[in-house]
Amino acid sequence: MNQFDNETRLVAGEGGFTGHVHPDWNIGNNPNGGYLLALAVAALRQQVPHHPDPLSITVHYLRPGLANQPCRIEASTLRSGRTLTTARATLTQDGASRLEVLAAFGDLSGDSEPTLALTPPVIPPPDQCLLRSGDSQGVDLPLLSRVEIRLHPDEAKAGSAGRAQVSGWIRFRDGRAPDTLAALLFADAFPPSVFGLLGMVGWVPTVELTVHVRRRPAPGWMLGQFRTHDLSDGRMIEDGALWDSQGQLVVQSRQLGLVRQADSKA
Repeated sequence: MNQFDNETRLVAGEGGFTGHVHPDWNIGNNPNGGYLLALAVAALRQQVPHHPDPLSITVHYLRPGLANQPCRIEASTLRSGRTLTTARATLTQDGASRLEVLAAFGDLSGDSEPTLALTPPVIPPPDQCLLRSGDSQGVDLPLLSRVEIRLHPDEAKAGSAGRAQVSGWIRFRDGRAPDTLAALLFADAFPPSVFGLLGMVGWVPTVELTVHVRRRPAPGWMLGQFRTHDLSDGRMIEDGALWDSQGQLVVQSRQLGLVRQADSKA
C-alpha cells in the first residue's frame, strides 16, 4: 500500500471511523489542512460507496489538528439519490472537533468532454521548475517527504513573483497516481499565493476551503495555479485550479486563510 492510502486508512466502528494523523503531512508542527480533509472524506467515501467521487466539498477548520495522534471521524448521510449523495463529517481529536465537512458525492467515471473549461496556464515543464522549499517559506515542511512540488522559476523564491500568485506541478513521491481524493489534498498543498508577493509568510492556516472536483485525473503530474486578489486585515481569499497531465481541468477551489508572519509558527 502506498503512503497516502496507508496514512488515510480508517477503521470502521460503532458510530464512526478511527484513524491516525501521520506527522509527515505537516506544515510546521500542524497537519496540512488538505491531508486532514482527505481523512474526513475517506470516511465519507466508505459511507457512500455507490457514489465514490467528491463533487463539492466545503470544510471549516475549527482548530489545528494534532500530528501523530489518533483521530475519530463521525460521518452521516443527509440525503442519497440516484446521481448524488450529500453527507457530513466531523473529525475529532483529544475530545475537540477539528474540522467540519459538508460534501456532495457522485460518480465521475462516465463524464463527457466539457462544454466550457478553464485552460491551463503555460509554464515550464517539471524538470525546468524548482523544488518547493521550506526555507523560502520560513517554515518546516515535512509534507515534502510525501509530495513533490515544483514551482515556476519566477515564483519559487519568497516575494519573487511580485504578485500574489503561485504556479507549479505536484505529484506523490512514491509514484501513486492521482485520483479525486488526492485532488483534495493537492488543492491545499502548494505555498500560499501571497508568498509570491509578501515573501516569507510561514504557516497560513485555512479557515474555510471549498473544492469543486470536475473529473477524475489522468495519471502523472498535476498542474496547479493559485491566486489571491483579496487580502485585508490578515485575511486572504485565494482561488485555485488544478489540471491533470492531459490538460483537463480537475479542480477549482477557493479558501479563506489567515496570513501570519513567518516567526509566528505554531
